Amino acid sequence: MDRLTNLEVFNKVVETGSFTAAAERLGLSRAAVSKHIMQLEDRIGVRLLNRTTRRVSPTEMGRAYYDRTARILADLEDADHAVSVLQSEPKGKLRVTAPNSFASNVLGRVATEFLKRYPEIELDFILNDRVVDIVEEGLDLAIRIGDLTDSSLIARRLAPFRRALVASPAYIAEFGGPQSLEDLRKHNCLRYYFPGRYPGWRFVAPDGTERVFEPAGRFAVNNGVVGVEAAVQGLGIGFVPTFIAGAYIRDGKLVPLLPQWKPREVSIHAVYPPNRHLSAKVRVLIDFLVERWSPEPEWDRGIIDLLAA
Repeated sequence: MDRLTNLEVFNKVVETGSFTAAAERLGLSRAAVSKHIMQLEDRIGVRLLNRTTRRVSPTEMGRAYYDRTARILADLEDADHAVSVLQSEPKGKLRVTAPNSFASNVLGRVATEFLKRYPEIELDFILNDRVVDIVEEGLDLAIRIGDLTDSSLIARRLAPFRRALVASPAYIAEFGGPQSLEDLRKHNCLRYYFPGRYPGWRFVAPDGTERVFEPAGRFAVNNGVVGVEAAVQGLGIGFVPTFIAGAYIRDGKLVPLLPQWKPREVSIHAVYPPNRHLSAKVRVLIDFLVERWSPEPEWDRGIIDLLAA
């Protein structure tokens, strides 16, 4: 068994956390994977992996070894594929995960144009509001909204992500609009919830400090589209993504509130594993999305001044 294969098997076991999953990805038997790992550990004289009945994880030395060898393998793959990737037409299946509401409101509109531009690419969207392990699930790319927590992934910013504090004209006519952040406690706030997500509404005060408001109200939902529709129908005050609510704000069906309190702005990123060769198909999709959404995404055009008024 050659040394390079030992490294490839070790890296795949670390990435998947499983001998069985690594074997499936590499087209090897589980026994062959185990033999590669034992040969590698014997050769360098260090235990690289902790094995339990449920998961395999790297030891402290194993993590350091993985960080070095992952870069080496990525460089080798780059050397093997650089010329062919640069010269070839992007093609093949591209598997992308993204949040449900974002995908249904935004990605559907750009998929047709992207596939027309690159006729040799097949595009699979896997929509899920949970943060999936893109290596474990064999995905090429993830589109993620908000602060990134997984530092092992490479990220490229695609667009700003904005929220707006809004209500319908009918709601304001019946109940009035809030005059201050504390005034929101007198109103029915439409709450978005999702397991593991922080429910507070984050604002930047006029003096630049950050403030978190804990909303309360009679309606909560884990789908952004439903939450925006509830606001349009006059059910209450919503703190909503502009990629869903932008058109309603432009049409006057939703009215921005408390412009002096700016919702905390975060970003939308494309993320992918650092040790996976950035294929032509992944590269052109990222470039395409940056082209469409940077510096100002299409859904925010025409509403920035309305939000600040």
